[in-house]
Amino acid sequence: MTERTPLLHYRLSTSVNESEQRSPPAGQVPERHPGSPRQRSTHQRQQPKKLSTFFGVVIPTLLSMFSVVVFLRIGFVVGQSGLYQAIAMFLVAYFIICMTVLSVCAISTNGALDAGGAYYMISRALGPEFGGSIGIMFFLANVCGSALYVLGLVEAIVGTFGVPEDGTGATSPYQVLPSGYWWSLLYGTAVALLCLLVCLVGAHIYAKATFIIFLVVMFVLGTIFVSFFAVWPHTIILPRSATHNPAVNGTGPVVPTTANFTGFKLDTLLGNLWADYTVDYTTETMMTFATVFAVMFNGCTGIMAGSNMSGDLKSPSSSIPRGTITAVIFTFIIYNLLSVLVACSCDRILLQRDYGFLRDINIWHPFVTIGVYSSTLSAAMSNLIGASRILYALARDDLFGKVLSPAKKTSQSGNPWVSVLISWFLVQLVLFSGKLNTIASIVTIFFLLVYAAVDLACLALEWASAPNFRPTFRYFTWHTCVLGIVGCAVMMFLINAIYASASIAFMLLLLLLIHYLSPTSSWGYISQALIFHQVRKYLLMLDVRKDHVKFWRPQVLLMVSNPRSSVGLITFINDIKKSGLYVLGHVQLGDLNTLPSDPLQSQYDSWLSLVDHLNIKSFVNLTLADSVRHGVQHLLFISGLGGMRPNTLVLGFYDNCLPKDKLVDPSMSTSQSTDPSGLSQELEQQAPLFHFAPLRRAIDRQDYGEIGDGKVLGSQEYVAIIADAMKMLKNVVLARYFNNFDRTQVLSPPSSFPGKGAVYVDVWPVNLLRPDSCSYVDTCSLFLLQLACILNMVRAWKKATLRLFLCVEEGRSVRGSEEKLGQLLKELRIKARIYPVPWDQQVALHWQRQGKWGKKQQSQTPDTIKEETMPRPDEEEEENDEDYVNSFPSNTVRLSDDYLSAVNKLILDQARPPPAVRFLYLPRPPADTHRYATYLHQLELLTRDLGPTLLIHGVTPVITTDL
Repeated sequence: MTERTPLLHYRLSTSVNESEQRSPPAGQVPERHPGSPRQRSTHQRQQPKKLSTFFGVVIPTLLSMFSVVVFLRIGFVVGQSGLYQAIAMFLVAYFIICMTVLSVCAISTNGALDAGGAYYMISRALGPEFGGSIGIMFFLANVCGSALYVLGLVEAIVGTFGVPEDGTGATSPYQVLPSGYWWSLLYGTAVALLCLLVCLVGAHIYAKATFIIFLVVMFVLGTIFVSFFAVWPHTIILPRSATHNPAVNGTGPVVPTTANFTGFKLDTLLGNLWADYTVDYTTETMMTFATVFAVMFNGCTGIMAGSNMSGDLKSPSSSIPRGTITAVIFTFIIYNLLSVLVACSCDRILLQRDYGFLRDINIWHPFVTIGVYSSTLSAAMSNLIGASRILYALARDDLFGKVLSPAKKTSQSGNPWVSVLISWFLVQLVLFSGKLNTIASIVTIFFLLVYAAVDLACLALEWASAPNFRPTFRYFTWHTCVLGIVGCAVMMFLINAIYASASIAFMLLLLLLIHYLSPTSSWGYISQALIFHQVRKYLLMLDVRKDHVKFWRPQVLLMVSNPRSSVGLITFINDIKKSGLYVLGHVQLGDLNTLPSDPLQSQYDSWLSLVDHLNIKSFVNLTLADSVRHGVQHLLFISGLGGMRPNTLVLGFYDNCLPKDKLVDPSMSTSQSTDPSGLSQELEQQAPLFHFAPLRRAIDRQDYGEIGDGKVLGSQEYVAIIADAMKMLKNVVLARYFNNFDRTQVLSPPSSFPGKGAVYVDVWPVNLLRPDSCSYVDTCSLFLLQLACILNMVRAWKKATLRLFLCVEEGRSVRGSEEKLGQLLKELRIKARIYPVPWDQQVALHWQRQGKWGKKQQSQTPDTIKEETMPRPDEEEEENDEDYVNSFPSNTVRLSDDYLSAVNKLILDQARPPPAVRFLYLPRPPADTHRYATYLHQLELLTRDLGPTLLIHGVTPVITTDL
């Protein structure tokens, strides 16, 4: 009678914790890191695969799924829910685990598995984040599971051989052991030490005993079946705890003290067909379908034992599916047969009030006790061994850095003895809690979460459509994976919704921790395959024919010669992309015919490291060409896919500014650190990661600014690149004076500056190279306004103030022009301050030049006219009236240096306080290629000493007032 007390722990605990943590057979070396193939090959030579399907898969899985459930839970399930609902519960439970079995079989036949069980499968399929978080939970579940079985074994021993605590005296001559909390803790410590010794000597001891334990369990199970036919009907005295009346003052219904084993009778079967939920005498709580189902489901777990043995199987691809499915089918048949036999031969009182009745009806009572002891001890050692193997696998993968590094140590035979000691120590700590009903529910939920993760891993591999995912086991689809995930999730919340939510939150916390702290692994990330699959699908759906101006966004191709001097520009352009495509382009001069291999392949890592270092959202596109111009053409033609192609080309300005290396010079860094010494050390450590060419030292007139790769780029080719982009209907942006641009300093100006720390962005939407036209409503002006507005929408620039400068001449209505521009800004939903700027003096300089040009044209030869009209007399260009007519704008060559310098001074005079960046109108290059140098010279004079400036030319409508 006293043997029934441990049922509470067996029933509410995970009786059959995963045998995927079970120790491998004799001589198996623990998991070797993927980076040590020599060790694996050496081990394979020393210990060849030799286990068959029966010994390697069927036996471990059967032992894991049976455990004590078959001895102590069958009567509980049938007695509370009836035969019909019991069979229905088994059907539902086995449907759930069969969905997971299919996923396990698929993953395990897609490649060789190493130690670690489910952790290994999940981590190699879903990546280290999921694998590490599930691995930790799996480890903790096995530790708690081992403690659960130790305590269960202790209570079974005390129940049989212990003296009752209530002082009623021993009812059997075998009850000689003292009982109590501390005595139970002592017995549990002794059992745990026994398990520790077995694990320290080696897993092969348990592996050799596995078959013997299997024979014992099968023999006891056989005696149970025989007992239903061989034992005569008789009356059984119910345990004392089951006959206690919980009613207050002794009132309430009379609880029977005896029950009957009737043998096979139709009346007994009819009385057990339907549900009759009552109070559980061990917990004194009312049972329901959900609670009974949750208890019964614990006996259906342990399905991944075979997959953990793949390294020692003769044919893993066939043994794991066949062995696992065979074990699942066998246990399903046994559970249902026992349910039918119990329902036909035991009355309802016996099933509800004596969960250990199988011992009382057995042909020899100690048989069931032996079965309980052997299966429980086996499960305790199995979980301890499994926990140590998972911890060792986690340590070898370095997911938690130095925290788990001691767990890597192994003995000469390969036994991870440090991991065993750590696992045993944690088991000993759990033993102090004494009663683990609450922890048992959490452990069950942890295992269900692992099952769901395995299904998720298989689902992700299937949805990713990766060519290398071709398991030999093909009897699964993504539907079975989804059903497995849903089934596990439902079971988790059915057992305990609070614990299920907490376990998921704990897993997500571990996932984030590993994601941010662990180093990059070489296992491959399924997320990358899934992202590729989805991006390809959506890119095909992104139809360029459905583009609309309302949804336009900048998609930028920024040409970078050497990132060392372009950090400021790269970070600034990242702010104006507005969630659009951003591509860093680079041209390396060369001819592939003369090179042994592609020189660009080795450079991608440095560029991607730069993207990570600057924390920008950008792609990298490199090309090899015979000239910078052809390289830019290549990138404009081929960058992007489908509807995601660059529509805006950004170039650094062609000038003689000396570049500075921001990846080395602390004062030029974009880092927000305020410690110069620490920053310098950090940059010195990070600099070797970027294998970019050193910056040029000599400065000459041939220098090319931001474009190229250390080769000469002339002004002619530079302007030709601008013209090519406009012919291809690409917007063009020229960026000047961004060599010293520091985003952090610009957005946090000292309060002592004029304007009390305010940040300004100046916009000049008028073509300053066309003083005869002051229109600000053309396509280019609106594009300029749009980019300025986009910059102001970025979170870091939201506090910046847009200042819009309206150039007006004498005789025109200033108020009228200002109101008209204000109305336009209101319609465009752009918030900016308008500042009218008189520029009569500057325009007068222009027309004065035009008058002189007209008079001289009548009295001088064309060659003389040419010399007078050229602002750079040191350059000799052959031109005539026909060339002049073809140029654009028509008055480009007639702009004097005086006029441009005056306009430049005008811009500088309006900058009080100075802006963070200026947006200026960029005119089209002249059609005559001979005037490219003049065009570039005019832009240089216009923007001289203005600070960070963008010269912008738009070719397509990008803004609308429509809804």
